[in-house]
Parts: sequence; structure tokens; C-alpha cells
Amino acid sequence: MNNTKTNNSTWLPADFVVEKVADKQRFHDFSLPDDLMHGIADLGFEYCTPIQAATIEHALQGQDIIGKAQTGTGKTAAFLVGIITDLLDFPHTHKRKLAEPRSLIIAPTRELALQIASDAEQLCKHTALHVISMVGGMDYTKQRKELAAGPVDIMVATPGRLIDFVRSKEVDLSNVEVLVLDEADRMLSMGFIPDVRTIIRHTPRKGEERQTLLYSATFTDEVMNLANQWTDDPVTVEIQSDTKTTDTVHQQVFLVEKKDKYKLLRNFIVQNNIERVIVFCNRRHQTRELAEKLKKDGVRAALMSGEIPQHKRVKTLEDFKSGKIQVMVATDVAGRGIHIDGVSHVVNYHLPEDADDYVHRIGRTGRAGSTGVSICFACEDDSFMIPEIEEETGVKLNCIHPDPELLQDL
Repeated sequence: MNNTKTNNSTWLPADFVVEKVADKQRFHDFSLPDDLMHGIADLGFEYCTPIQAATIEHALQGQDIIGKAQTGTGKTAAFLVGIITDLLDFPHTHKRKLAEPRSLIIAPTRELALQIASDAEQLCKHTALHVISMVGGMDYTKQRKELAAGPVDIMVATPGRLIDFVRSKEVDLSNVEVLVLDEADRMLSMGFIPDVRTIIRHTPRKGEERQTLLYSATFTDEVMNLANQWTDDPVTVEIQSDTKTTDTVHQQVFLVEKKDKYKLLRNFIVQNNIERVIVFCNRRHQTRELAEKLKKDGVRAALMSGEIPQHKRVKTLEDFKSGKIQVMVATDVAGRGIHIDGVSHVVNYHLPEDADDYVHRIGRTGRAGSTGVSICFACEDDSFMIPEIEEETGVKLNCIHPDPELLQDL
């Protein structure tokens, strides 16, 4: 994942014109390095989201941060901007050893780690910074070769795979300057905290030797206890929302009999010419059966669940992003952290058994200011979840019966 610095001689931040707007913070306002601004301009980032506006300045000043924001609010770019600026403004002039990352980002899932690494590469496009991902389920030998390709500036890792490399002394974390712990609540619920503790013990001490940024969708007592252990005099930023689900997502519930769910889904996708939709089921076998049905009916569908080998999951995501795949049928393995531009619809084919998962599912659409649609299919088996979801989100869901043409035989 090397980035070769391109010729920036013809590009200046002045070429990227963003008008000043009251109550909006521009990326121009932070005095960021030109090479980073070039990457920001390429991505079309003009004004900061609330979490970016609230945290970037603190990150640039080297302060520890505990940040809370709902999914899809731009927190990944928020911490990457601070990291990349630090790496560019304070380059190492001495010869660096391989496999000694200057910054480390730990994420709970492979998909999220790979997405963060992809975002970092895009922002680093016009720099010579070396970004590498270390995740389980991927070729160990290939990752070892990437480590040997050059000094590592940004390492994005899942806890299990990183611990393997640390214990075998193939990765040295003793010179990590910035540590990011993303989705700390998710790491806690997935049982990764002992691994994370081990990893942190291999990094420099918190405070003057290591800047620590911790992000979480929720601030439970357990999360705050961990945050206080791992940070030093942190700035706490909490982006409040009247509801847990974004205003940019239109939420709808179809009341439908279980036997009619498939017809409704197939007709809804075809009649609305939907090009990119994620359909969520609760069980692996449900996703497998649904994906096969859709493919038999000529829909470009693919499966995304924990049973799929990692290299196939990466390929599926790439094909979904490029438009080769129209429908991604997924379990909640895809419910957090995956940011794919242009996902217009999310369908809860089965209502989630945990209302909090609903929030993360529909966060796959309507991201960073774009609009999206969330559809739930509520039948006799799961409609009891609707009041719990409404209580969790603070949103009264509009429940309707589908039009007859949506229930026609295929």
C-alpha cells in the first residue's frame, strides 16, 4: 500500500475554492499541509462535519481526545487529518527501521480496518506516506511482505492479527506517536479488550510520548473507564443528536406477511430501479438463501457474512462499489464501519433482534450529508420489535401496507 508522491507543482490550495459560510468550518481554516489539502480537494471535502469541526484542532495541538458521534458522521477523516498532518509536519530525518509504525489505528472488524486504510490512502494520495493494513483472514505472508516494503507511517489493524505480529516480534510498536482506538464500545462487546490492553502495553506511555484518540458510538461506564486508563487529560467531545438516526435517511416500514417478503423485495428493487442496496438478514443461512433466490431471478446479488472467506468479502465489496453487484445481502458483519458511496437504500429484510443494530444498519445510507432510504419488512415474526426500535432511535416509524403491485407474482 505504498503511496508514491505525485507532482504537486501545478496545484495550490488556492485552486480549491471554498467560500466562507457562517457557522461552517472549512478544511482551509486549519492550515493543513498542501499535499493533504490536495487529497481533501480530490475527495471534494469542503466543510467539516460536526465531529471534524470539534476534534481536528485538538488533534493538531497533540491533545488526547475521547470522541462520541453516531455512525456516518466523518470521524474517520477527523482523526486521519490530524495523523497525516503530524506525519508531514514532523518528518523523521533519521533512517527508520521497518515494521515500526509512527501511527496505529485499531478497529474491531476487518471491514472497518480495510475501509479506514482505504480512506487513509486516498487522503495520502499526494504524499509519500506508507499506509498498511494488518487484518485477520488475509494472507499472512502478503502482509509480511508489505511490512518489508518500507517504513510504515500509518498502520490500521484488528487486534487479533496485530497481536500475532507483535508477539512474533515482526512488528515493533515502541515508536507509535499517535494511537487511535475506533469503535471502543464494539471492541468491548466483541471481547477484544484484553488484546487491546496487550497491544497498548507495547506502545510508548500515554501523555508526552503518545497521543491517544478514542472514539465510541456510546459512552457507557465501561467505555469511559477504559478511556480514562488509556488517555492523558483528554478533551471529551460528544456530538449530540436529537435522534440516533440521521435526518437524511427516510425511514419506512412495510407491514407484510412472511410468505410475501421475497416478492416485495424483488418487486421493490426492480420497480424503483435501485442500483445499490444493502439487504440485512439476521442469520447466515437466511442471507445465503436470499442471495441465491435473487441471482436466480436475474438480480446482481452477492452475499456478505462471516462464513465468506476474507478475500472473497474484499472482492464483493469492490464489486459492490463499482456497480457490478446491485444487491449486497448481509448479516450485521456489514452493519458497522463500511462506507460505500451511493448506497441509496438499506432494507431490513428481517428486523434486527437488537434495536441498536438497526441504527448501525441504516447508517450505511444517508452518510455525510447525502440522502438515503431505509425500508423495514415487518411480519408476524418480528413486528414486535418496532416499539423497541422507535424507543432506541427516538423516531416514530411510518408503518404502511405495500401497494398491490409490489406483491404481484414474479
